[in-house]
Amino acid sequence: MTRTARERMLQGEPYNTRDPELLALAHRARALLARFASVPSTDAESRRQILSELCGQIDAEVWIEPPFFCEYGAQIRIGARTFVNVNAVFLDAAPIHIGADVLIGPGVQLLTVSHPVSAAERLIEASARRVDEAPYRTFARPITIGDGAWIGAGTIVLPGVTIGARAVVGAGSVVTADIPPDSLAMGQPCRVHRAI
Repeated sequence: MTRTARERMLQGEPYNTRDPELLALAHRARALLARFASVPSTDAESRRQILSELCGQIDAEVWIEPPFFCEYGAQIRIGARTFVNVNAVFLDAAPIHIGADVLIGPGVQLLTVSHPVSAAERLIEASARRVDEAPYRTFARPITIGDGAWIGAGTIVLPGVTIGARAVVGAGSVVTADIPPDSLAMGQPCRVHRAI
């Protein structure tokens, strides 16, 4: 039995980003995001309803401040009382699991998507490509953020990273590897500076 592009994507295998099912999910997400952005901040119930429709799981008292962008929404799970500040970007081709009581600063990017480094592996020659196929290979790895973590403004979290519970990641960091619980980490690339 042939697996769908979405099944391959969720298994961390190369997948076609222009697959019709994935494009339909992406267009659905963009329509919901446009609705979300148009709801007044005083209408918390309508915002919550849209987020519940968009995301795989939104627990109680989650607050996401628009503008917000995600790729599909369906792979995003956010725990109770988590706050996501403005201009967050969640590329959720793989699962993004965010725990409870997490603070996510403005401009944070959670990027589960990547491509092979070698151009020979990354690019698909036009002669070997179908009309409805992307000209490059893409794969995705999950991102997990533990309960009580704080991700500082402008931080970029790359595919496959786990940030432990109660960890603090300094503003402007590029997180390329796991950060253990109860640590203060920062930098480009992000490194642990001390235990908290």
